[in-house]
Amino acid sequence: MTGLILKIDCPDQPSVVSKIASYVADYSGSLVEFSQFTNTQLAKFFARVQINTSNLSVDVEDFISGFTTLGKSLSASWNFRRLPYKMRTAVMVTKTDHCLNEILWRTSLGELPIEITSVIGNRDNCQKIAEQAKLPFHFIDMDGEKKEAGFRKVHEILKEENVELTVLARFMQILPNWFCDKHSGKIINIHHSFLPAFIGAHPYRQAYERGVKLIGATCHYVTSDLDAGPIIEQEVQRVQHFHTPKDLMRLGRDCERDAIARGIRYHVHDRTIIHENRAIVFPD
Repeated sequence: MTGLILKIDCPDQPSVVSKIASYVADYSGSLVEFSQFTNTQLAKFFARVQINTSNLSVDVEDFISGFTTLGKSLSASWNFRRLPYKMRTAVMVTKTDHCLNEILWRTSLGELPIEITSVIGNRDNCQKIAEQAKLPFHFIDMDGEKKEAGFRKVHEILKEENVELTVLARFMQILPNWFCDKHSGKIINIHHSFLPAFIGAHPYRQAYERGVKLIGATCHYVTSDLDAGPIIEQEVQRVQHFHTPKDLMRLGRDCERDAIARGIRYHVHDRTIIHENRAIVFPD
């Protein structure tokens, strides 16, 4: 289906929904989905609107540019995306491969409208998996003093490949602040939800020793504040008394796979709006 996705946020005000819907109707567009949320504490309105443009009475570009008048009158921030599309995506990895395999599998099923441009690793553990999927693999050494030059190289690769989204699929390096700033809102990370309670090495062993009853994973946007960016999705599993540290690791991997898959899907389907340090998510 041809169409558009409109994401918009603006100060809350009377008739904002009807004004947007009327604009679509005036040009013979039809609403496929209108998801909205009003933050009453901030008096802010957020919406994701999917529009069928097959019977549009004007050119799509004219429809998009014509929205400027309404958008400005609402004091809004907005953007349109044409449908269908595939988002150019790079995946960064270190040693573990479960998140990478989940992304590859769901992409092959057509669940994720992404085009994986390459896999980038600071270890070569996942190179064979990338090559089996017929994807370029870039090995970049980031050990010790090579870290800064390594991230400069990654930045160049993302530019050369016209990457729109970078997924850290258990990529075990802290990103430099300048890298986070240059790719703000375009990097997604996954980590176990023990942070910061069980920070450092062997978090599942620490969790086992503390007798935790829930473990989980968090998918979030990356900012210069380590693991503190806007949260997109979270997943949890209940821990039983008979679970061993290996069981916790297994359950944790399941959580990470599910959370990162949903997080990517929400992002590429334009179901997230970042506002300050929160992500407004319109799940499908």
